Amino acid sequence: MRKFFFSIIWLNVLVWSAADAAEPKINGQFVQGGMVVGQAQPGSEVRLNGDLLKVAESGHFVFGIGRDDTAPIVLAVSTPAGEHWRQSFAIQTRTFDIQRVDGLPQQTVTPDPEVQAQIAEDNRRIAQARAVNSDRLDFSGEWIWPAEGRISGVYGSQRILNGEPRAPHWGIDIAAPTGTPVYAPAAGIVRLAEPDLVLSGGTIIVDHGHDIFSSFLHLHAIHVDVGDEIAPGDLIGEIGATGRATGPHLDWRMNWGNTRIDPQLLLPDRD
Repeated sequence: MRKFFFSIIWLNVLVWSAADAAEPKINGQFVQGGMVVGQAQPGSEVRLNGDLLKVAESGHFVFGIGRDDTAPIVLAVSTPAGEHWRQSFAIQTRTFDIQRVDGLPQQTVTPDPEVQAQIAEDNRRIAQARAVNSDRLDFSGEWIWPAEGRISGVYGSQRILNGEPRAPHWGIDIAAPTGTPVYAPAAGIVRLAEPDLVLSGGTIIVDHGHDIFSSFLHLHAIHVDVGDEIAPGDLIGEIGATGRATGPHLDWRMNWGNTRIDPQLLLPDRD
């Protein structure tokens, strides 16, 4: 497999002058679905729209921007020495594909109560896997494409079934034959490895630190266990069509806490 690497490289030693002592280094796109990584002076306090962000001992921090967010983002930094920095960033909006599908059997749109109960239990286990807000800094490292294949679905698209809006699609779909290898797109630790969830089938959740998580859905096979440390390019599974899937593909999703972000924005263009 040809692997595409994208690195966010940080200097080991950052020097601030008196004029910009509080200004953080920022990498990322202020766009709907974007992930923004920053590094402030160690020991600084960082606020996002007035709310405190988790800041590592190295000064690293991260946050995501939601699909429907439009209000400007205000970042503020206060250093241990009392210097202050504050800046407002406009969010770039996007146009998402909306499809209407009518005439479907109602049980296709609304699962029966027994299936709904199973889905609720799956969601509880998923939430538990993402409950930890770890100190890992894998989010600030390199990102690669997790699989080869055709992009068959994109972040933010949405269907309206029988007039009822469904949840938007929260990831990138990569269509490929069953058994196609799936590689870790970044370093992290495995928090969930389940072979048969109702909606997502074979599912892996990876913790990249500071509330950034990747989820890999519809897998035919899983090659990692909960607690495994993984590096970019490690084999973690195989593409499949398990769960609610119309054909073999990888559905890769990302979260910052409860905010859904677009994995494709972290990756380089394909040749």
